[in-house]
Amino acid sequence: MELYPITPNHYLTLSAVLFTIGIAGVLTRKNVFMTLMSLELMLNAVNLSFITFAKVNGDLTGHVFVLFVVSIAAAEACVGLAIVIALFRLKETVNLDMFKSLKN
Repeated sequence: MELYPITPNHYLTLSAVLFTIGIAGVLTRKNVFMTLMSLELMLNAVNLSFITFAKVNGDLTGHVFVLFVVSIAAAEACVGLAIVIALFRLKETVNLDMFKSLKN
């Protein structure tokens, strides 16, 4: 017998905390890499919610959505890093404040 069983509410709370940390990271960080990592954290928080609801409802729809989100996140990371490399070559910095104007 478990003393404190883990319920779906625990998973959803963890998901909300991770999503909040991701939002805070996107809004407060000036580094492009930290912003991309915060976006990935937000996507993983949503994945945790999808898996939790799929487990509670007993269907596989949440798992299918998670596979789509993971594939989109991988593509986003590739494209995002390519853009960061191109901008770094142009401006020689990864500070987001320098990218407000893309003029030379």
